[in-house]
Amino acid sequence: MSAYVLTRWEPENTSFWEKTGSRVAHRNLLISIPALMLAFSIWMLWSVVVVNLDRAGFRFTENQLFWLTALPALSGATLRIFYSFLVPIFGGRRWTAISTGLLLIPALGIGFALRDPSTSYPTLLILALLCGLGGGNFSSSMANISFFFPKEKRGWPRA
Repeated sequence: MSAYVLTRWEPENTSFWEKTGSRVAHRNLLISIPALMLAFSIWMLWSVVVVNLDRAGFRFTENQLFWLTALPALSGATLRIFYSFLVPIFGGRRWTAISTGLLLIPALGIGFALRDPSTSYPTLLILALLCGLGGGNFSSSMANISFFFPKEKRGWPRA
């Protein structure tokens, strides 16, 4: 058994939290913050890109632009279901690394595709769908990281 596999996790147990839990939870949070920021950025990327496509030489109808903006949200919401089941299979850290690495696919794809205004609309639709990887990653990771903290420490600090 790896030293990185949690065999006991009791964040509600005060002595466990003070001795072990707090350190592990905060380390996981620090690792997750940049990954979550990147995932959210990829997920929302098309809402920024779409408003500038005409300046880059792309000519699409409003309906086509709508679909480029909507598809990441639709695919991200769907992928969240599957991503949530993968955390216990792969482990939180490993799945964070894998799912964050997968974000290179839409990021690099968009970078290359938007350099050429003759890039086909179906190609851009596929890239928009792939940006949903960020949504699945973001949503499932948020749920995963909250698991590490006691209920009283989740969410906004209370006075």
